[in-house]
Amino acid sequence: MYLTQGLHRALQRHAGKTALTHVDDGVERCQTFTELVDSIARQAAALAARGVRTGDRVALLAPNSDELVQALLACWWMGAVPCPLNVRWSKPELGYALADSGASLLLVDAALAALLPDDAGVPMITFPSLAHEARGLSRATDSRTGGDALAAILYTGGTTGRSKGVMLSHANIWSAAVARGAELPNSPESVALLVAPLFHVAGLGRLVGQLIVGGRCVTMPQYRPQRVLQAIESGGVTDVILVPSMLQSLMDHPDFRPQRVQGLRRMAFGAAPMPPDLLGRALDAWPHAEFFQAYGMTETGGAVCMNPPENHRREARARGLLHSVGRPGLGAEIMVVDEAGHALPPDEVGEIVIRGPMVMRGYWRQPDTTRAAFRDGWLRTGDGGRMDADGYLFIVDRLKDMIISGGENVYSGEVEAALRSHPAVAEAAVVGVPDLQWGEAVHAVIVPAPQAVTDAALPDALRAWCRQRLAGYKCPRSFSFVPQLPMSAAGKVLKSVLREQVRR
Repeated sequence: MYLTQGLHRALQRHAGKTALTHVDDGVERCQTFTELVDSIARQAAALAARGVRTGDRVALLAPNSDELVQALLACWWMGAVPCPLNVRWSKPELGYALADSGASLLLVDAALAALLPDDAGVPMITFPSLAHEARGLSRATDSRTGGDALAAILYTGGTTGRSKGVMLSHANIWSAAVARGAELPNSPESVALLVAPLFHVAGLGRLVGQLIVGGRCVTMPQYRPQRVLQAIESGGVTDVILVPSMLQSLMDHPDFRPQRVQGLRRMAFGAAPMPPDLLGRALDAWPHAEFFQAYGMTETGGAVCMNPPENHRREARARGLLHSVGRPGLGAEIMVVDEAGHALPPDEVGEIVIRGPMVMRGYWRQPDTTRAAFRDGWLRTGDGGRMDADGYLFIVDRLKDMIISGGENVYSGEVEAALRSHPAVAEAAVVGVPDLQWGEAVHAVIVPAPQAVTDAALPDALRAWCRQRLAGYKCPRSFSFVPQLPMSAAGKVLKSVLREQVRR
């Protein structure tokens, strides 16, 4: 189990096939598997010439591109540990991650160098320069580093508090990718659009999954609906991973027409709950495509649960599984437990815990935090959920996002789904705010629909709408209206930012 194995397999099977394509502002660069492996092996030699050794950390700061993919693979080829960094972080956050990782080298996109602290404390080189250095060098031999060896450090958080570097081994990432492929196999002829950032486990895992089967990857530096439409229509893209906010903007784009995107064969979504109305629109637009929801986290190397396409078809909705994240994937064990760690009966809400070969080694240089994340060998996810008698898992909320109002638990996802179903609401996020009478009260932050009238009557209309669908204690007591919600690079609403804004 080493993460370059798929490259060797692809060389044997289809060396001249296109492996990697990058598109950006009219620029298109393509590499066959032969060309890709040659570039990776020479860049590995260039890293070694700069003093990088097996086990050394190499920090990477760049948007998705063929150059970033090559650098990641060059690290694995020589046995180094890539640490891809969030391109949306501030200077202090980047400075912390560079110091914490102990990186021996920083590879940075030239356009992003200004984001770095004045004294990054790490030798730095731009991606084009590394490729230029590599051209005059002999190819390095693949170290075939794998198994329990550290493969990547992915930093989570970074918006508040101390970021955590998740340590994923080659076996962790490989196991997650193979488990996904076993549940939902993809063909070597598939073309996956890597628009989810490669510093996020969803993007990195999808890259590895394509390498394993010898499929083609298409990279673009950032998500732009128009470019995604073009990639599907004329670039041959068959597979995408989109968070709900991405799908919404894609389908709301004025150039979106279903006939342009019929080449898409599979759409995965996750990271945030999928609004039912949005999913319905997508199913109508792509009647022949496979839709599936994936649930996982950085600490599990990717998805550990998948709700398969058959549960998203309209005829299957009566089974009530549309909003499940599916059953545990191959190799993953999942339970829902109470506060003491005891397994709960079906349909009772508790904390989701996970164990299996894809679960992380721990948090880099944070032994106390690592110990707190595990109990009796099970990873504590911090997610609240329930599991039905057939083993289908349902996410109800992040435990830290759960609102306790008058002693009753309010799960924000349920309230948000009710609000999203109102025609005047484009997006909704719910947080708890301090309340003298109830302890916490439900506050809704609303992004109005484009044609909505946001007058003084709208809050009352939304309250009445919720009362028809929810118990009274779950209904929002206050509202605020914003042009957009604060989002992480992974497409998740930043509830911590919302709470701070609402409580000012």
